[in-house]
Formats: sequence, structure tokens, C-alpha cells
Amino acid sequence: MLADSLAGLSDALAPFRAAVVPALSDPTVLAAWAVLVALALGVLLWDLRTRNAAIPSLMKGVWTLVVLYAGPFGLAVYWRSGRSEMARDSLWRRGARSTAHCFSGCGAGEVTGVVVLVGLLAIESTLATTLGTFALAYLFGYALTVGPLLQDGESLGTAVRDALYTETPSITVMEVVAIGTDVLLAGEATIGTALFWGALIFSLSLGFVAAYPINVALIAVGVKEGMGDPTAMDGASAA
Repeated sequence: MLADSLAGLSDALAPFRAAVVPALSDPTVLAAWAVLVALALGVLLWDLRTRNAAIPSLMKGVWTLVVLYAGPFGLAVYWRSGRSEMARDSLWRRGARSTAHCFSGCGAGEVTGVVVLVGLLAIESTLATTLGTFALAYLFGYALTVGPLLQDGESLGTAVRDALYTETPSITVMEVVAIGTDVLLAGEATIGTALFWGALIFSLSLGFVAAYPINVALIAVGVKEGMGDPTAMDGASAA
């Protein structure tokens, strides 16, 4: 039954795959994207150094990874929700920052899993590579939450419990969409092809979009607090 359902889903998504795979398989498109990412990363680092130096180092790292994964899209999210120059904070901006935080850790786990399991080890079992990538995405995602909590003085047990409670819904949605899309588009691609990297980049951004409303809802009902308000940060708060 499960195999039949998956086959039916794959058939239903065939038009989507046919529409996007040619672009993701084009080395020229991938090269152009790399240039855009480099430019976006340069703008981000310049802004963090000259205008938003008070942002905590953790969030600087988060935004760097977000832009590295999502290029101009990630920079736009930072520009709208992560800078101290915002006129005011809002639920939607807090949701974007919370999603960025989740995205940075889970993205690192997913990239590591796909590159190592599929690319370098060339494991042929789709199930094994999917489960392994899921596991690494969860591990990295939880670690990015547990680490700061431990630094704040919480016990390991409390920090892990808090991370499981607050992060599991958004991580799950993000990775189901991201890894599912990557398998659909490039399940048989090898690490030396443009499609391997193009599908990975594309799927990560779709995961961000899918997890965003989940994080907004979790903040709205009080499950998560969201990341700090950049408009309230100054040199004293950074210290």
C-alpha cells in the first residue's frame, strides 16, 4: 500500500519535476546562482560589520548560513526581519527569524547527509540515504538549540527536552518537504552533476517556505519565543 501511494504521488508530481529539472540540470544556471550567492553573501557580511555589529554572533552565523543556502532569497529574509533598522518587530518577522535559525542547523545536517551518503559514499538505497539525512538534519537542528541553552545554564536534560518540544514540528515539516523534493528531483543524480547541487539548493529553499507558517503558529500560541528583536539591540546588549 505504501509503495503504491508513493508511486501515485510520484506520478502526480511528474509535471512539476519535468518543469524544474531542466533548469536545475543546466551548469550555466548553477554558475549564475553561485555568482548571486557570492554577491548576496558579500552584502550580508558588509551589513553585519558596518550597520548591525550588535547582532549576537549566533545570529550572525545563522544569517550567513541562510544566505549561503538560499542566496538572494535568504538575504531578503534577513533584510526584512533580521536588521536593527526595521521600523518595528512583528509576529511574522519573529517567525522568519525562528525559521532562519531552524533552517541554518537543519540545512547543515541535510547538506552533510546528502553530500556524504549520496555523493561520497554513493549509497544506492534511497531509504537508507533518506533516513540518514533526516537523522543528521534533526541532530544539527536540535544541537543549534541545545548549545545556547546549555550556555545559559540549563541542564542537558532540560535543554534537550526544550529543543524537542519547540523544534520538532518545524524541523519535521522542513525536512519532509526539503528531502522529499530532493529525492523526487535528483534521487538518482551523482555528486558530479549540476542536478545534484541544483536540486539540493532548490529543495532547501522550499523547506524554508514550508516551515515558516509552522514557526509563526508556534510563536503565536506560545510554544516558541522566537529570536530576539534586532531593533532593541545596541552595543550594550551585544556585550
